[in-house]
Amino acid sequence: MTPTITRKEFLKTGALALTLPFLTKTISWAKPPKNIGLQLYTLRNLMGKDPKGTLKKVADIGFTEVETFGYADGKFFGMAPAEFKNYLKSLGMSTPSGHYMPGQLQTSLNQLVDDAAAAGQKYVACAFLMPNERTLDDYKKFIDLFNKAGEVCQKAGVQFCYHNHDFEFETVGGKIPYDMILKETDPKLVKMELDLYWSSFAKQDAVTLFKQNPGRFPLVHMKDMAKTEKREFAEVGNGSIDFQRILDAGKTAGLKHLFVEQDVTKQPPLEAIAISYANIKKMNV
Repeated sequence: MTPTITRKEFLKTGALALTLPFLTKTISWAKPPKNIGLQLYTLRNLMGKDPKGTLKKVADIGFTEVETFGYADGKFFGMAPAEFKNYLKSLGMSTPSGHYMPGQLQTSLNQLVDDAAAAGQKYVACAFLMPNERTLDDYKKFIDLFNKAGEVCQKAGVQFCYHNHDFEFETVGGKIPYDMILKETDPKLVKMELDLYWSSFAKQDAVTLFKQNPGRFPLVHMKDMAKTEKREFAEVGNGSIDFQRILDAGKTAGLKHLFVEQDVTKQPPLEAIAISYANIKKMNV
């Protein structure tokens, strides 16, 4: 016997049926990335005073990954690699990547890579070249160093990366250093971490870079640019960069991890990263 339903029930059921496809699409579009990371340099002053307490606040915001800076004497913020890894794990976080300086790559590469791996890092990134390290000859030497670092990293199950600012896109001796790094390093040994603020500051289009060098960009810095003449740093989603367009090209880029970073904040940095976190959760990654 077929059950009977009232007209009111029929209308309610029909409306739900019509709504379901829309809801499904909405849920799909609004799906947040599984892991949102933070480059801890944003909290450098707080990390210097109270690293464990600050990391707890980062986890409370919702971040699940952190990228380190300031590695020194075999330690991360005063913690041995295993201690650092275990403390992050207790907070529901991990550190897939770390920033290291060129001098460290030259003098303590093997220990650095071993410590990075022991902390759970899968990426070792060259963070910054000093102003006196940017001649054409310097870049040629660094390219050799990066290939060597890539080999050492590969043997340890780690990937070497290069993190940019804007100066790599300025012509030096008739060449563009960023192009040199991309073309003269082994693509398997040297990947790139694209800083989206600095590449935009240098008037470079991230999606174009991805298409020209597919699979070369496993890491990005989610760093926004204010809609002002000075182009100051801004919270992710509150500035001028079209992050969704960039993230939509993530498969082409080979994107694996994204890290919020804001070098300078107008409000307390923990408030700034909370705004960035909330805005990224609205994006489709």
